[in-house]
Amino acid sequence: MPDPQHDSAVDEAHSRPKGVDDTTVEALGELSKALETIHRVRGHLYSAHQLVGGADLTLDRVVELLCRAGHDDIADRVEHDLLGRNVLPGRWTFQIMEEFDDGYYAAFQEIERDARQKLAGGRRHIYEAEMKQRRRTHGMPGHEATPEA
Repeated sequence: MPDPQHDSAVDEAHSRPKGVDDTTVEALGELSKALETIHRVRGHLYSAHQLVGGADLTLDRVVELLCRAGHDDIADRVEHDLLGRNVLPGRWTFQIMEEFDDGYYAAFQEIERDARQKLAGGRRHIYEAEMKQRRRTHGMPGHEATPEA
């Protein structure tokens, strides 16, 4: 027999609205998981942005050292062909980040938010909250439903 204490969510903010079925909760959970992956992608893109920028700034020192060592032809090639070069046609990494943020990332966030609003009253992490309720050991320290419990 189902135990409502163990099958419900951990708190009201993460509880399943009346009439929302298991498949919808699972779908919203998967959509949330996909969005979390895109958040990680965004972080990796920002890491790439910063790494490329740092490498480009290091080229100033490379040019200086090559010139000092008498390798003017190589220094000239680094300075004119590589330093400040676009990483994609017409784009430095800041432009890639802006396009990603304003396009794909913004659309993904908006669609996920809209789906939650229309299907679950805007509630987040229903799937995870129900999983927590099922997996935790009720009454044991460190297994409380919420910080207040």
